[in-house]
Amino acid sequence: MRISHRKKKEEPKKLYYFNEGITVPEVFVLGTEGESLGVQKTGEAIRMARAQELDLVEINPKASPPVARIMDYGQFRYQQEKEMRIRKAHQHVVKTKGVRLSLRIGINDREIRKNQTLKFLDEGQKVKVEVFLRGRENQQWQMAVEQVKAFVSEIGKVVNIRVEQGAEKQGNLVTSIITKA
Repeated sequence: MRISHRKKKEEPKKLYYFNEGITVPEVFVLGTEGESLGVQKTGEAIRMARAQELDLVEINPKASPPVARIMDYGQFRYQQEKEMRIRKAHQHVVKTKGVRLSLRIGINDREIRKNQTLKFLDEGQKVKVEVFLRGRENQQWQMAVEQVKAFVSEIGKVVNIRVEQGAEKQGNLVTSIITKA
């Protein structure tokens, strides 16, 4: 299996405009406790926020008129980043692990691959079972399909699994994807 060294794209950060960054002429203003202060001119709302030594932050730019709240922008941004870190820590990313067999695999090697597969499934990962065909082995791809099916059924006897992709030929590979049910 080829390893990719590309950097993962991070989700775009949500941009909040504040103070002079707000370009609309009027905004619906919320106070520090969330109370409604009504629709006001942007400059006047910024002056109100500065009088309290706080910032005017545009919360919902798509509303008509846009909703802005009087608050401390630095503290608000810190809370947003903290929530994002917590969400990222709690998410479980399922990776696909690969187990490669061959037409001429030995009994002990097959047992090792079986143990690896069981370990991956216990960790909650998906497992891609593949047989790589070289040269004249490409003519015997039906044997590779049977070998993958036999391997998957062998795993199925030990652990309750779900086959996400049945054994199929893709170029010079025969692959199947399984996961724990």
